[in-house]
Amino acid sequence: MSNLPPLVDLRRGGASDDFERFLEAPPVDPAAEELARRVLERVRRDGDRAVAEFTARFNGVRLTPERFAVSDAERRAAADAVGRSFRRAVGDVLRRVQRFARAGLRPSWEIRAPRGGRLGERFVPLGRVGIYVPAGASPLASTALMTIPLAVVAGVPEIVVTTPCHADGSPDPHLVYAADRAGATEIYRLGGIQAVGALAFGTATIRRVDKIVGPGGPYVTAAKRCVYGRVALDMVAGPSEIAVLADADADPRWVAADLLSQAEHGTGRERTLLVTVSLGLAKAVSEELVRQGRRLPRWNLVRRVLVRRSRAVCVSSMEQGVETINRFAPEHLEILARRPRRWLAGIRCAGAVFLGRWTPESAGDFAAGPSHVLPTGGTARFFSGLTVEDFRRRMSVIELTRADLQDMLPAIEEFARVEDLPAHGRSARSRFDI
Repeated sequence: MSNLPPLVDLRRGGASDDFERFLEAPPVDPAAEELARRVLERVRRDGDRAVAEFTARFNGVRLTPERFAVSDAERRAAADAVGRSFRRAVGDVLRRVQRFARAGLRPSWEIRAPRGGRLGERFVPLGRVGIYVPAGASPLASTALMTIPLAVVAGVPEIVVTTPCHADGSPDPHLVYAADRAGATEIYRLGGIQAVGALAFGTATIRRVDKIVGPGGPYVTAAKRCVYGRVALDMVAGPSEIAVLADADADPRWVAADLLSQAEHGTGRERTLLVTVSLGLAKAVSEELVRQGRRLPRWNLVRRVLVRRSRAVCVSSMEQGVETINRFAPEHLEILARRPRRWLAGIRCAGAVFLGRWTPESAGDFAAGPSHVLPTGGTARFFSGLTVEDFRRRMSVIELTRADLQDMLPAIEEFARVEDLPAHGRSARSRFDI
């Protein structure tokens, strides 16, 4: 049980081949992507029939298209089924997420063109979005609150939620209640590749959407990537990851607890990384992982994650630790150090950063305000987490005066000449040849 996760010592040289492979793990499983392509083609061709077939095959649930949608009666029943404390928690988180989303809205803007015209940008909501809410190992009701309110604040009129149901076909009441309170206009008891396909292609029962957002396991992540271009996507948001950058003052109990909080998600493909200047801390965390982990109901699965998809790294300095973190580009990064903000400036690649001893990653998962839908698999190098702006389109607006066009006419005509596009030049020149 020792060395959970395996220890990597970078203090005396470069990384091992094993650690390089760990850092460069692909964000999407090629086998999952191949299956996703086959399933999606069937959904594109056969619509509801294929969705029902794959729901029975992959989820063990037999549904007719008439039962895909969660009914108004089921929404009302969900409110009665959940406890008062959960309803109170939903209201609290909803207010926090809405407040953060409203603060992130960018206003439309204009500047004056040099000769009196106007240039600017308008932000308009998407018309219809699909939100995937995982409910495989457990119903992630919090994801409904970390996605739907952003679309509501952005002004999206049609918000479509898909989420797997129980084996008997019933939807999870906590998830339905959270989605309903958050503002979902449609909820479907469908998950997996087939749900992504229904959102992307449309069926007789489910109209296609403009964009699909939300996290998922490896097959949902692969499916989302396969439909990119037919619909817009938020990012690659697959199995969860956490990295902890810690100095010698960090409490190993807290570090272990935070690493376990992401390893327990249940897909078996989660990843964790501890980067520290203290070999003693790394060893103490390893002991704590076993001690705390054995109490978890999913310990067998968690242990496999810690052995196969996790590493503890000893570095010679916090600066080297920061660079190691940037190479990993984690979904979640905690900085547990005496002065956490000192190291924040060097972090270039992370989905979300949690600073200091009183900011566990679970606060971001459930309550803080920013969305917990974040890039995974190293894609935090170029993707950002979900925000209210992911539910709007930006349009540039150009209004020129005669003087403005005359001022830029030489540049227009020169580029038309170089690029052999004479009609471009004439379209501008014609206004002065009257």
